[in-house]
Amino acid sequence: MSTTVPMRKYAFRLIIFSIIIEIPALLMQLIFPEYASAALPYIILFFFFITLFTLFIVLRDEQQRDGKKFISGYLLSRVSKFMSCLLFLLLYMIFNPADRWNFAIAFLIIYFLFAGFEIFALKKESSDANKKNSK
Repeated sequence: MSTTVPMRKYAFRLIIFSIIIEIPALLMQLIFPEYASAALPYIILFFFFITLFTLFIVLRDEQQRDGKKFISGYLLSRVSKFMSCLLFLLLYMIFNPADRWNFAIAFLIIYFLFAGFEIFALKKESSDANKKNSK
């Protein structure tokens, strides 16, 4: 399996997942605008790109998907994602204090949804690599 196949596959799945998350977010903004952050679509867009980047770090090399290199790549992706998220969250909360709590709550919910997606994607890729190596 070449590096482009898993990236294309997971990029497509990430697009579908992001659209699925976007639908309730837009409904929330229409039905309960006082509880929904105006930045909700941008939060989802931010997580789309940061998750795509972290998946690229982990899946960029076929030999890296196994053993210590996989763990190193995964930890690098988690640290970079965490630092990017923290910076994004803090900057928004500093420059938009009126929307601080709605944004923070939406950000955390979406963070955990995308983290779950990333875990399932990497677990699936890891189990596929293990099956390929055992053959």
